[in-house]
Amino acid sequence: MHKLIKHVLSATNPIEGLTVKGWVRTRRDSKGFSFIELNDGSCLANLQIVVDAGVPGADPVSRFTTGSSAIVEGNLVPSPGTGQKWELKATKIELVGPADATYPLQKKGHTPEFLRTIAHLRPRSNLFGAVFRTRSRLAWAVHQFYQERDFVYVHTPIITASDCEGAGEMFRVTTLKGDIDQDVGKDFFGKRTYLTVSGQLEAETFACAMSRVYTFGPTFRAENSNTARHAAEFWMIEPEMAFCDLAGDMDLGEEFIRSMARYMLEHCEEDLALFAKFVDREVIKRLQFVVERPFQRIEYVEAVEILSKSGRTFEYPVSYGLNLQSEHERFLTEEHFKCPVTVFNYPREIKPFYMRLNDDAKTVRAMDVLVPGIGEVIGGSQREERLDVLLENMRFHKLRPEDYWWYVDLRRFGSVPHAGFGVGFERLLMFLTGVPNIRDVIPFARTPGNAEF
Repeated sequence: MHKLIKHVLSATNPIEGLTVKGWVRTRRDSKGFSFIELNDGSCLANLQIVVDAGVPGADPVSRFTTGSSAIVEGNLVPSPGTGQKWELKATKIELVGPADATYPLQKKGHTPEFLRTIAHLRPRSNLFGAVFRTRSRLAWAVHQFYQERDFVYVHTPIITASDCEGAGEMFRVTTLKGDIDQDVGKDFFGKRTYLTVSGQLEAETFACAMSRVYTFGPTFRAENSNTARHAAEFWMIEPEMAFCDLAGDMDLGEEFIRSMARYMLEHCEEDLALFAKFVDREVIKRLQFVVERPFQRIEYVEAVEILSKSGRTFEYPVSYGLNLQSEHERFLTEEHFKCPVTVFNYPREIKPFYMRLNDDAKTVRAMDVLVPGIGEVIGGSQREERLDVLLENMRFHKLRPEDYWWYVDLRRFGSVPHAGFGVGFERLLMFLTGVPNIRDVIPFARTPGNAEF
């Protein structure tokens, strides 16, 4: 069985009779031998292959062009060259799949914009290999975080009849043709259905039976926003806890972000070094900043006051009753407090129906966790567990309780205080890697006007 290059490069002793498989990054020819840089995606580094003239399968070596795939047998020996500990002295080489001259990933710099047009090939580049290895490792770290705290992983539905956020920005699911609103009863599900924007409401049903649960899956939002922070398809992490209030919710959210930053620093050093060199020189310092500093907590009204008195001219206005924008959130974390910030107790009008109403009847127990470089990375709340107040909240937000009958039932049958939050996985990855565009931390971006690959 062949060995992955990441394991070969970490070898402590020479190895005879080794087989590796991968794709050619570069080839340099000299008189009587060639150097081939081979990479299999298991790590950032390439393995240098020394192919002497006359090695079985090597003639002509010119067939091994950039982008072609190869299997190499040989002996791992110390490399006399600088920059690498080992090289593989080939005893046999096989061209598996050739790559012709149109292969677009040549040895030169490519912009992220260009690489998005060849998303089927960009994982072979250094940057995107690092991005998607990091995505994989962080997905595992997310599960590890919640499993170690006795959360139950719940798969919530992708197709839903409920609008969790109440914003109406949902993709319709239908098998009808023509006027899809004429005969809704004849549609596949017998009612209007949509791609979910959140698994939260369904997760609450499980939290009210299993105490601690979390979801981690794809969500969809039909928001016609073509910015670096928005995508139509994205992944959400949504923990939900029974017998939990807003303070407990903030505790978990802050602990989660700190844990992910620590995991990145401790387990993704090689790829993180690439991000620090070519993407964001401040990323390591920013992650250390989050790991080492306590989170500041302030109420929304205090945040608005600080921003209003800052003397700064913001692109978006600051006043009570408006959502904070990224520029406001970054000012609070990077300039005013110089630490991560959790803002809580938001005006009722700008938050969804399920958030618990405070005694002032004007604010709800909502919270956002803000980090430098990104702004909001977590949004959550204590949920409204009181039946009468939930029904009034629904009327306030112009929702029909009968459309959420099962959600209302939770307040009739053993209701308890409970809380949770949502984390956009791509936003989290942007924070942890310094990659500035959401299109570059998801394998195949879905944005307005774009559904390629």
